[in-house]
Amino acid sequence: MLPAGLAAGIVQLPAVAAEGFIEGSSATLQARNYYFSRDFSDIVGPNRQSKAEEWAQGFILTFKSGYTPGPVGFGVDAIGLLGLKLDSSPDRVNTGLLPVKDDGRAADEYSRLGATLKARLSNTELKIGELQPNLPVLTFSDIRLLPPSYQGVGITSAEIAGLTLQGGHLTSTSLRNEAGDEKMLAMLGHLPQRQADSDAFNYAGGDYAFNGNRTTLSAWYGQLEDIYEQGFLGLKHSQPVGDWVLGANLGYYTAKEDGDALIGDIDNRAFFSLLSARHGGHTFYVGYQGIYGDDAFPRVFANVSPLGNEVPTFEFASADERSWQVRYDYDFAAVGIPGLTTTLRYITGDNVDTGLGYEGKDRERDLDIGYVVQSGSLKGLGVKVRNVVARSNYRSDIDENRLIFSYTWNLF
Repeated sequence: MLPAGLAAGIVQLPAVAAEGFIEGSSATLQARNYYFSRDFSDIVGPNRQSKAEEWAQGFILTFKSGYTPGPVGFGVDAIGLLGLKLDSSPDRVNTGLLPVKDDGRAADEYSRLGATLKARLSNTELKIGELQPNLPVLTFSDIRLLPPSYQGVGITSAEIAGLTLQGGHLTSTSLRNEAGDEKMLAMLGHLPQRQADSDAFNYAGGDYAFNGNRTTLSAWYGQLEDIYEQGFLGLKHSQPVGDWVLGANLGYYTAKEDGDALIGDIDNRAFFSLLSARHGGHTFYVGYQGIYGDDAFPRVFANVSPLGNEVPTFEFASADERSWQVRYDYDFAAVGIPGLTTTLRYITGDNVDTGLGYEGKDRERDLDIGYVVQSGSLKGLGVKVRNVVARSNYRSDIDENRLIFSYTWNLF
């Protein structure tokens, strides 16, 4: 028997819930039909292709096991991805839906199977293998036919109430329209930096939620080894005021070159603020975003970021850019039509350091309409339409349309 003092100092870790490896398992199959069209009405840059337009069918099979019983539980997750070409031609490729072969044609199909080993002790989970992190310094960018993924190791810990800590080391990526593993590239603003790549992305950080989960503080660090390193501080808050709910999403990034500086020196700071007010089915937003320093905002190719004014068409993240956003969302459940939602958004930016001797300016108008069938034989079928008009005096103008159908089967 241990002495009383020593016994009192031993922390008894709770056993993992005896859900069982098989009993706690689940699997889903999502079918995603995706039409994407971008008309470059005023081409600027080396790519003279006037239009990117393709139609494809994707399938995403996801399996998640339970954990074996005991203080340390073990399990495995798996994901299978399949993309099929429905329509494309060599003069309309590069939508991000399909891989492009050496002959300039889109592949008829592409597929990937990935697995993740996982272990859980108390409220800490370790994963090794295929990962899809969603972090301020590496956002999960599921904005095309199939989602991207990374290969490496990640750990998440929630041992302290309200505090979630994460860290990881990634060695390669599978892009949204590729089946294989590749080294990681950087982007500065909207431009891929193809002259150098990296086989290591390291991250660490945490989010602390308090005040009844209405306030969250975040601090993160990301490093694309030998290319750039980046820090992030964030604040999110929501505040009920009578029949309204007011919200704030604030963030500040800093970035500089890392190690061997394979793409050169990097000097970037970025601030964003997105304020909201919700009443019934209405939500109003206003946002300001400022990019500072000599360079555009860096991120891993080809991801979006949590910047308040970034959308999947324009980023408003060029060197020295200042941008404003107004946005209006409406949820038709408030008038008895659940499942129907709309978003109307307008963003304008200026003060861009183009390096061409003149000030760069951008503007974009987005309209999103989404509906999920609520009952009947098609219950759960989702339909989303996006229409975009984006204009710039230093990069290509874009007229964009997307039509996406999705349906998920719960297999078990």
